[in-house]
Amino acid sequence: MPSSAAPALTDHPAISPVAHRNVAIWLFGCAAMVFIMVVIGGLTRLTESGLSIVEWRPFTGIIPPLNEADWTALYQQYSQYPEFQKINAWMSVEDFKSIFWLEFIHRLWGRLIGVVFFIPFVWFLAKKSIDGATKWKLWGLFILGGLQGLMGWYMVMSGLVDRPDVSQYRLTAHFGLALVIFIALLWVGLQQLAPRAIGTNASKRSWQLLGLIVFTALSGGFVAGLDAGYAFNTFPLMDGQLIPDGLFVFDPAWLAPFEDHMTVQWDHRWLAKLTFVMVIVFWWRAGKWNLTSDQRFATHLVLAAACLQVALGISTLLSVIWLPLGVAHQAGAVVLVGTATYAAYKLRDVA
Repeated sequence: MPSSAAPALTDHPAISPVAHRNVAIWLFGCAAMVFIMVVIGGLTRLTESGLSIVEWRPFTGIIPPLNEADWTALYQQYSQYPEFQKINAWMSVEDFKSIFWLEFIHRLWGRLIGVVFFIPFVWFLAKKSIDGATKWKLWGLFILGGLQGLMGWYMVMSGLVDRPDVSQYRLTAHFGLALVIFIALLWVGLQQLAPRAIGTNASKRSWQLLGLIVFTALSGGFVAGLDAGYAFNTFPLMDGQLIPDGLFVFDPAWLAPFEDHMTVQWDHRWLAKLTFVMVIVFWWRAGKWNLTSDQRFATHLVLAAACLQVALGISTLLSVIWLPLGVAHQAGAVVLVGTATYAAYKLRDVA
């Protein structure tokens, strides 16, 4: 049963509700920036711009090329690596600029997230607007943000050696860490607006659904990393069959879900179908629970986001990864993760 009386917003009376609200707004703003970062990352990936900057300079990298000499130096650096030599040897300096700017914005936005997180964090600490438990969670988030920057460069490095593409394993890890940070920002932000409660059966089911959603999104990371979405562009059948010939035909077979184009796409399709069915089941079951209006609204949001994501996924596949749809599909994954996180929090006190 939902709680009839709203407990105090915090177990630290010295921190005012206004301070909690301000911290929540800041964290939701950071989550929105992470969402935009994922969208920019998807655009960078789909336009094959991610390997245009071949050095990692965490501090001096914020300065863009200022003159033609700078552009020529960057172009010459890029020309020494596999992507240029095997795919983009036709590019002039002017052509190079178009892929450089997108990757530059992607990296700059990541640095901006760090600044927007760290400076207010220090301010809130100085104003004693954050309780002890939350403080350590936020330090953990700051460390995760730094690790995400390292993971991004580790991913780029994989495309600077032999093959002109990043490792699908590192790409998926990079995406997965972004989702973890996004979920944590939302969760801690929500904790600032409402009392904490012990997890219930409804909350556990919500977290199980969220786990399945994240797992399905990560399987999409392997599709993106292998460019597996550019083949078998039919639905609901794949290569004219429900279970296509050649599935799991790989040596060794256990690597097929990670390295075989057909198997990777087939896995993602069926995980997406399973996830959609489980969202419907979750929504239907929630209809039998004694929910408040905002809790009911949270379950509706998850269902709506899932319907949108399925539509985007099918449309993206049939369009042979049309750029706007591809970016929207990646954004839709984060929206679905966000709504599932919100529902898990709202249902945390439902018996």
